[in-house]
Amino acid sequence: MATRGTLRLRSISACLAVFLGALNVLNTASCDEQVPLILWTSEGISLPRQSPPAAGHIVGQQQLTSYLEKVLNEGPKNVVLFLQDKMSIEDFTMYGGAFGNKQDTAFPNLEGALMSSSSPLVLPAVSWPASNAVIGQLQDQLDTSPLYMDPETLSQLRLNGSSPALLVFRLPYGIGADLMSAKEILSGNDEVIGQVLSTMKTQSVPYTAIYTALQPSREAASLSMEAGLGGGRSLLQARGGYRERERERERQRRIKEKAGTYAPVEYKVEELTSSSCCVRHGLSTDRTICNNASFILSSLSLSFSPGGEETCILLWAKSLSVYTLRSGRWDFHDLTPSTFGEGVIPKLHGSSCDKTKAKLVLNYENVLGYLNFKLIFAMSQRHYKVSARRWFTLDTVELEYNGTKAKFNGSRNVYAPAEYSYRCESVTNFRWPLLVPRSFNDPANQWRVSFEDFQIQGFNLTGNEFSYASDCAGFFSPGIWMGLMTSLLMVLVLTYGLHMIMQLRTMDRFDDPKGPAISVPQTE
Repeated sequence: MATRGTLRLRSISACLAVFLGALNVLNTASCDEQVPLILWTSEGISLPRQSPPAAGHIVGQQQLTSYLEKVLNEGPKNVVLFLQDKMSIEDFTMYGGAFGNKQDTAFPNLEGALMSSSSPLVLPAVSWPASNAVIGQLQDQLDTSPLYMDPETLSQLRLNGSSPALLVFRLPYGIGADLMSAKEILSGNDEVIGQVLSTMKTQSVPYTAIYTALQPSREAASLSMEAGLGGGRSLLQARGGYRERERERERQRRIKEKAGTYAPVEYKVEELTSSSCCVRHGLSTDRTICNNASFILSSLSLSFSPGGEETCILLWAKSLSVYTLRSGRWDFHDLTPSTFGEGVIPKLHGSSCDKTKAKLVLNYENVLGYLNFKLIFAMSQRHYKVSARRWFTLDTVELEYNGTKAKFNGSRNVYAPAEYSYRCESVTNFRWPLLVPRSFNDPANQWRVSFEDFQIQGFNLTGNEFSYASDCAGFFSPGIWMGLMTSLLMVLVLTYGLHMIMQLRTMDRFDDPKGPAISVPQTE
């Protein structure tokens, strides 16, 4: 037993040695093309030992396929894939406690899973096109479709060890101005991994887990700048080139912002005539009778005009994008040029609106290989007794293509007072999602939608301009809450101090050095 435990620790140490040693061997010119991949099985499941690649070797798609085939042929068929947006080996060396400071690691659950597994596989350098194709490879080998899930809904799913399943958990990644923000995000992702593995353990179903990313989080230019802190003419040139690229990116961004000042999409309906107003208010369904009953409309003070159009729905966005999953890769299509811009007339047939329901249908052609493609926004408004006012919600966002519908529910997160418009910096279904698929089996699980700088209004429009916007960003940000809590704590301390000072009592008797000493009874 001791020998087996020693060999097990040596194998894990060897994996970690390869994992950390690759940092010194990798060429910075190709660092932006590699992502790590970690594979392990549930506790008690052993697989044939696979020799990891040599330090500095980049694993391609064919070699990765061979690794996965060996694992899935003899290992569990329930695969749990943790797919992070971005990841590089530097994330582990910087935040993984790799230099002896284990208590400060951002991956305690991941390390515990590797220690408990009898045959972990660590690939420090996998070409990111190969990592993008992992889902397709697993789908082909398991002969099952991927199921995108979150940790909360995993407990409701009952897995069977005999039938294969591919569970995909998307993990975010983003680095702000503070480098600690990356560590916090990685720590949160590690907690998700721990929660998922704990749920799988309670179901007592053997599984194979894979942790990788779609693209690297560190660019070669940033690595060169970090490595060039020691000096050197070539490194200083690389640093200068990095600044020039940043200036060029900023310039291009400003150009796009100036070019993005286009008009919103307008859906207009004919203004109410006497007959249409009569029909809409339920006086009669016969337009001839309604036309002859203008005095009824006058008595009801219903205003109408003989013609013209009025704006019913407004939509604006800096970017409208859709993605579909094909062979393990996300195919992208930008709908913005076909929707907005000078001279662009979007096709809105199928749209409708009234006082309680509104539907905006954007019709496209030749989108991702589909001849007919529709993007549908369905909204409704009603009165809520709790708030004593009317609110409108974006009930669903639908993608209709070749007779198939993919529906995303947005009523829980996308809403605003009926008199306002709704605006949000980002409305997506994959990163901090505001839109979620209607069910596990809905085709929406194979799609992504991304709306940047999104604004919509379907009710109570006056003219062709948006009403006051209700922004999705909450007023009380984490910084404001921290300031309020700190101020409250200081006020409590100050109040307690003042209270203690007010409780102080001065002496009412004083000792006279020329007279007898004062005797103070114990009872006072």
